[in-house]
Amino acid sequence: MEPKQMQIKKLVLTALFVAIATYGGSLFSFPIGIAKCAPVQSLVNVLSGIILGPWWALGQALATSILRNLLGTGTVFAFPGSMIGAFLAGWLYQKFKKPVLAVLGEVVGTGLVGALVAVPLAMLLFGKGGLMLFIPSFSASAVVGAALAYVLVRALWPVISREIERG
Repeated sequence: MEPKQMQIKKLVLTALFVAIATYGGSLFSFPIGIAKCAPVQSLVNVLSGIILGPWWALGQALATSILRNLLGTGTVFAFPGSMIGAFLAGWLYQKFKKPVLAVLGEVVGTGLVGALVAVPLAMLLFGKGGLMLFIPSFSASAVVGAALAYVLVRALWPVISREIERG
């Protein structure tokens, strides 16, 4: 496939992932503390990280966070959690070629690192914030979504791996 066609293919897949995460996040979300947990975002982060790579996954998470905030179905805390998790999922998969490491990247990136980054944001916006506000909710969302992604990836691995090989 020519480089330009490849870029178009990745752009279309990214848009599809954004649509799934945006719509799925409004269908399947639950509040925990001051954050809204959306496991579909974590599921999509793992899939886009594996299929598209870290930078496209990061772009997908950014676009989804913007859309969810504009539509009123997400919070500003969607940015640090989803973007870090998506990038780390893609980076770990790209480096080691093991889907389970993409899952781990999403859980650590969203559940822990994203929660850490959300604390100063909460301090700025609300004048208070603490890890116990974010770790439980970010981690719950990431674990549920990443586990679903792992099951899906295992079930569809022949198709996914063939698609990855094509580029």
